[in-house]
Amino acid sequence: MAETADPAKIQILKDALYTEARQHGSESRLFTQKDLTDLNVIPNDNVILLLLVVQALCDDKLFVATSHQSGLAWRWRSREDAKKYTSLPNDETMLVYSVIDEAGADGIWNRTIKHKLNMHEAVVKNCIKYLETQRYIEGMKNVEHPNKKMYIKANLRPSDRATGGPWFTEGELDTAFITELQNIVFEYIKKQSAYLGSQGGHRDAGASRVPKKGTIRGAAPEAGESSRGVKRAATEISNDDQPSPSAKAATENGTGATTTARSKAKMVFLPMPAGYKSYPTVSEIAKLIHATGITNNTTLGEADIQQLVDVLTFDGLVEPITVNGRKGYRVTRASKQDTVSFAKRQKDREAGIGLDEPPNGVQPSSNGLTEAPCGRCPVFELCEEGGPVSPSNCVYFLRWLGLDDTRSGPV
Repeated sequence: MAETADPAKIQILKDALYTEARQHGSESRLFTQKDLTDLNVIPNDNVILLLLVVQALCDDKLFVATSHQSGLAWRWRSREDAKKYTSLPNDETMLVYSVIDEAGADGIWNRTIKHKLNMHEAVVKNCIKYLETQRYIEGMKNVEHPNKKMYIKANLRPSDRATGGPWFTEGELDTAFITELQNIVFEYIKKQSAYLGSQGGHRDAGASRVPKKGTIRGAAPEAGESSRGVKRAATEISNDDQPSPSAKAATENGTGATTTARSKAKMVFLPMPAGYKSYPTVSEIAKLIHATGITNNTTLGEADIQQLVDVLTFDGLVEPITVNGRKGYRVTRASKQDTVSFAKRQKDREAGIGLDEPPNGVQPSSNGLTEAPCGRCPVFELCEEGGPVSPSNCVYFLRWLGLDDTRSGPV
């Protein structure tokens, strides 16, 4: 037993066990007695010698004892942090620093420290003041508890839970930043999941090509899939729907009957054809946001972009769609979307134009009852066949259907 307690031997085994523990797990990993024995540092699996070595590591603050489901366990601490512990002037300050250390990146409230340690408030304040002076800890703001005095280790970055992540600036929700990003994401999804065409089936030269029926060539086939019958994006349609030379000549000579109709056609967004595979994914949207540079020094991951897309989904502006196992997003009610670009709308708003309109150009959803004049008719109760007002002679209904443009009166 005297040989087992030899200080020189304990020191050698202590350094070896600490090195092996660091190589076999992170600072958060818990090592049980069996785990430490399996590191093959202690000769002959001597349990008494193992406990002496572990106790020496705990005395040097290199090991931290903690409870585990199978009993007692330990985790290693860096030599730099261990040196801070050993430099503290008394046990009270060490306990306060230990509680703040255990709180991690979430931080801890000063009153929680007091109740955990059952210390007098004045003692806790003196310990915190000393630790702040030594720059071992620092105060922090927590968006979940804005009125509480929180503390964190000085070398730690507060967690997203504490700071609110990229959506908070100095503890305040940055609504302007969120709104602008949402509008950019919505505009990108709209342009990638719909194509611009005319409401009456006509389109001008700048519009995306409307896909024809049948097989559409272009998209690369999936694994195990033949190239025949593969559909491609509507924006990649070939020029096979260009007008014939004779029709083009008739148009140039002013004899084409569709010239006036095309010039007056209203351009709208139309949904992509069945089988379209290029609906934007969260990963693609994240790359777009990164490329625009709008986030400046804020780093947005795919999880953050997913939150923005989820909000748009909950608002009914976009919807998820899965094609061949690829999950993308498309705009809802494509033909009801505003065709004005996001950049143009932003410029107009800066000039004071359209301030009363939605920033993303989306009008509130409506249904047939609210769109039809019957849903808001001031003489609805009198309307019946043979009565003073009926559907057959209704001024409001005829004007809504576009059958009588000469009558006047409020709708």
